[in-house]
Amino acid sequence: MKKLLFLAVFLLTAAVTYAGGYRVSLQGQRALAMGHTGVAVVNSAELGFFNPAGLVYLENKINISVGGFGVFSDVVYQNEQTGDFARTDSPVGTPLYLYASYKVTDWLTAGLSVYTPYGSTVTWEDDWAGSHLVNNIDLAAIYIQPLLSFKFNEYFSVGGGPIYVTGSVNFNRNLTRTLTDIDGNRSNVTIDASGVSNWGWSASAMFSPTDDLRIGFNYRSEIILEAKDGDADFENIPNSPLTPFEDTQFDAELPLPAELTVGLSYEFFDKWLFAFDYNMTFWSVYESLDINFANPNIPDSQNARMYEDSSIYRFGLQYEANNMFTLRAGYYFDESPVQEGYFAPETPRNDSNNFTGGLSVNVNEHFAIDASFLYSRFKEVDASYDFYFENGQAVPFSGTYKSSAFVPGIGITYKL
Repeated sequence: MKKLLFLAVFLLTAAVTYAGGYRVSLQGQRALAMGHTGVAVVNSAELGFFNPAGLVYLENKINISVGGFGVFSDVVYQNEQTGDFARTDSPVGTPLYLYASYKVTDWLTAGLSVYTPYGSTVTWEDDWAGSHLVNNIDLAAIYIQPLLSFKFNEYFSVGGGPIYVTGSVNFNRNLTRTLTDIDGNRSNVTIDASGVSNWGWSASAMFSPTDDLRIGFNYRSEIILEAKDGDADFENIPNSPLTPFEDTQFDAELPLPAELTVGLSYEFFDKWLFAFDYNMTFWSVYESLDINFANPNIPDSQNARMYEDSSIYRFGLQYEANNMFTLRAGYYFDESPVQEGYFAPETPRNDSNNFTGGLSVNVNEHFAIDASFLYSRFKEVDASYDFYFENGQAVPFSGTYKSSAFVPGIGITYKL
């Protein structure tokens, strides 16, 4: 009973993994339940994302983990000086994952991972106060990664493989703060591109100096998604030679930053496992969101971002209550990559505390049901975006943002 009480207290003082920028840290039920730790935890095929080097230490010949999440997010904006108020009505996000591994020999394991580490779905009410920056955005990126894991000995292994990414984006904003057609409808533009792809890679290592202690390292490379000849749809444009907007194509690029994770896990009192991960996301690659229109009469859109590299500190705990139930809890603190003056409402995320929990139900020796939840509480922030320009003049957009997210998830683990 004392152990269960300890786990409950840890759960109540822990937090969620929904990372800064447009990073979505939802890559496995077991890992998320432990604060999204996993670089040094060997308990399922989720290692295909967290540390492929550990796949070779899984006991079974075949391991499969598959699952998904429902993301319920809420953002509130208010300008206390003007009284403007807005709340997002974003659809439920559904990130998915699939991991599989096959032990070829005692020293070699092959695997396949499919996951969605980057994305953003934010829907504000049309024509809200910040509609000249964004009305709605839907960004998605799917990673597909074949893997190999090599064991040099019982203490050390390496792993990794190439990454293929395919992504899409749909983004709408008003052209200015006031421009309308003759009927008073706000002039706006929607850009849309899909099937945008590129390649990257990952490399990892795992060191197990004792039976109870593991140390992990994982690196995933930067990938730049370059959208070529996407569709730009202009609507409600005034019939005037001063507003030469018409449907055309556009080019743009969006960086998916590199990520480094190091950490450890330690088993104690036979049934307990503690894990700690440190993540560094190299967000400084995201300097500007620029949209270049094919029609030379339409001015290109340049939007400074100037993100900074940011850190995440993750803590997780696992308790094997009995042969059927394994309980987990976790917490992480996620630093925002956004600098002062660059807070744009398409990714309204500040520093956050995140609390997680979950369990596995071992139905039999081959099959288990995994469940998790995450609650993210973002620090309330008075912020502004100072780099929107009209007629050559900077027009800052500022206010108070309050955000939170709740993410339940469920999956299955199969081993043979």
